Amino acid sequence: MTATKLMLNEITRVYHDGDTELTVLNKLSLEVKAGELVAVMGPSGSGKSTFLSIAGALLTPTSGEVLIDGESLAGKNGQQLSKLRLHNIGFIFQSANLLPYLKVEEQLMLVAKLADMDKRAAQARSAMLLERLGLLHRRSAYPNQLSGGEKQRVAIARAWMNDPAILFADEPTASLDASRGQDVVAMLAREVKAEGKAAVMVTHDERVLHLCDRILHLKNGVLVSA
Repeated sequence: MTATKLMLNEITRVYHDGDTELTVLNKLSLEVKAGELVAVMGPSGSGKSTFLSIAGALLTPTSGEVLIDGESLAGKNGQQLSKLRLHNIGFIFQSANLLPYLKVEEQLMLVAKLADMDKRAAQARSAMLLERLGLLHRRSAYPNQLSGGEKQRVAIARAWMNDPAILFADEPTASLDASRGQDVVAMLAREVKAEGKAAVMVTHDERVLHLCDRILHLKNGVLVSA
């Protein structure tokens, strides 16, 4: 039986602005299993950022429950959520968000250090991930020496460094041309399968949808199949 890596049960998020009440997510539910790459699409203002923030334990829903790798986020304090994000969740952003003063390998090792990973084990995992993503020969390069595609591949490796249950990618191809965008998402899809994990990608890029296992649209606060 395939393990469920992400479960959102009837998530509602309401914002208040004076007397105005805005329901951005309305009893939204989603289940993502190991080995799945799920694309989430929707126009600006549809709630994609709110959805991603709640699923990634960055924002608390007004009601409903989020489970990461079977563990409920309900009742956790800020410190507990921070620890959970560090160990159970990986993030890839629109721009790679690499630290400019760290070499490629150091980007990954910093994440491992924050999670108190054994240094020798971290070095071995870093080398394995960089080799699998075709970056081992670039491990001593600084971000300003990398192409856009290479930066995003480093971001993928960094996101997998602590062996998270699920990875969230926010518009990972937005700053890349079509060819590099395809390469990055293809590698992301391969890593999801290789690691036995799951990933949710928010995207506007229809050119990479064929690489995803499912395509969902965020409409009227809920996710619907394409």
